[in-house]
Amino acid sequence: MRWMSLDIGDKTIGVAVSDPLFISAQGVTTIERVGIKKDTTKVLELVKEYEVDTVVSGLPLMLNGTDSPQTLKVREFVEKLKNKAQSQGFKLKFEFQDERFTTKIAENAMIDAGMRREKRKEIIDRQAAVIILQSYMDSHRQ
Repeated sequence: MRWMSLDIGDKTIGVAVSDPLFISAQGVTTIERVGIKKDTTKVLELVKEYEVDTVVSGLPLMLNGTDSPQTLKVREFVEKLKNKAQSQGFKLKFEFQDERFTTKIAENAMIDAGMRREKRKEIIDRQAAVIILQSYMDSHRQ
């Protein structure tokens, strides 16, 4: 089994999965948002494809640790995903991971690697999902 992370935004969802030994996270794809039904279906297709048993969603908290308007949207998406997964017989664990600064960290890493702006825009959400999942895995190793 593997773990999957989601960087849920209004326009896209970045997706990353762990390796089978839970050592590292790899970016998988970026889902273009088209509607809640299709978005959740696509996530569950990836859950099945990668044999995922835990879905970790980045939680975009305010700097002071409180919920932001985007936090509420993420919680709502995860609740709908959880309901759909249960109705389809998936046995998944759902977790949240603080995602403050993940997009900025991902962007800075890509800039440091000399990646062009156009390429960065294509993969920024996927890279943020990698950072979310790696942070989650690191915190569960201790």
